[in-house]
Amino acid sequence: MPTDFHPPAVATVARGGIPESVHRIHIAVVDAAGRVLEAAGEPGRVAFLRSSAKPLQALPLVESGAADAFGLGSGELAIACASHMGMEMHTEAAASLLRRAGLAPSDLACGIHAPEDGAAAAALLRAGQVPARLHNNCSGKHAGMLAVCRHLGLPPTGYLEADHPLQRLIAEIVADAAGVRPVLGIDGCGVPTFGLPLAAMAAAYARLGSGTGLPAGRAAAAGRLADAMAAHPQLVSGPGHVNTELLAVAGARLLCKGGAEGVWCMAQRAPGAGLGIALKVEDGAGRAAGAAALAVLAALGLDVTGGAALARHARPAVVNTLGATVGELAVTLPDGFGAGLQGILRSA
Repeated sequence: MPTDFHPPAVATVARGGIPESVHRIHIAVVDAAGRVLEAAGEPGRVAFLRSSAKPLQALPLVESGAADAFGLGSGELAIACASHMGMEMHTEAAASLLRRAGLAPSDLACGIHAPEDGAAAAALLRAGQVPARLHNNCSGKHAGMLAVCRHLGLPPTGYLEADHPLQRLIAEIVADAAGVRPVLGIDGCGVPTFGLPLAAMAAAYARLGSGTGLPAGRAAAAGRLADAMAAHPQLVSGPGHVNTELLAVAGARLLCKGGAEGVWCMAQRAPGAGLGIALKVEDGAGRAAGAAALAVLAALGLDVTGGAALARHARPAVVNTLGATVGELAVTLPDGFGAGLQGILRSA
């Protein structure tokens, strides 16, 4: 296990050939035993999982038997792990999950914001409608939480609170997977979020992707959720989003989920083995996270940038209001990063 780590990676935004902004990125690459195999910056840096926690938060939906009891399909499992864009396909999937569990959108406590998809937001305006709870990018996660409460006979009121039985269960799941008890904060949608060292985040994902170190039922639940995300990448984020495009290309062998404030987690999907990756853009700039994730994957031997859909995310363009490209963002990994692990993902 390395003891001397590389300096942080850097994402540089240039305009007119001149560097305009720089984002430092901390990265941890960890195996399912929790050993740090590679790192840039501070693998022990504590950050909040934010929406990268969603595959963990959705585990009780499957593990408790709620998914089978309510006849949930893979699309409804995918939306429970989603940070969606509020398009019709997203609101319909979240509404379907609620209906199957005998619940209604009014039961959601996630708050309301406009659809993140511009066309969906414009369609609401043209129809004279206002945004609803289903448009919240976390409505699927909340629908899944409510379904677990219904199945287990837990009170739906107060399901957001850290001392609610469901949230205590989820916190234990996160602690078990990460090997570290998280610091609790409150996420943007009101439920607890989890502060962990990057290395612990990566370890949790390594175990999610491989099942190593998880109880048999939990490992099976993790695999089922990962399969659902791979089968319905557009539900997980939305058309054109880097998370969707990456799942569409590599979801059969890669679990990935981004979060707010420049957090991104990934896992090699390989039963019994497993590799987890977590990164944090130091200043919280989400625009750098997806490109950094693609750069790390390429350094580890999984080249997913060849297709046009992902190529634009590897070096995102800076576009002005006239639609003209006026600059770009480029990620530079430290010299030698990943050299000892080259090909580890390609061989999976």
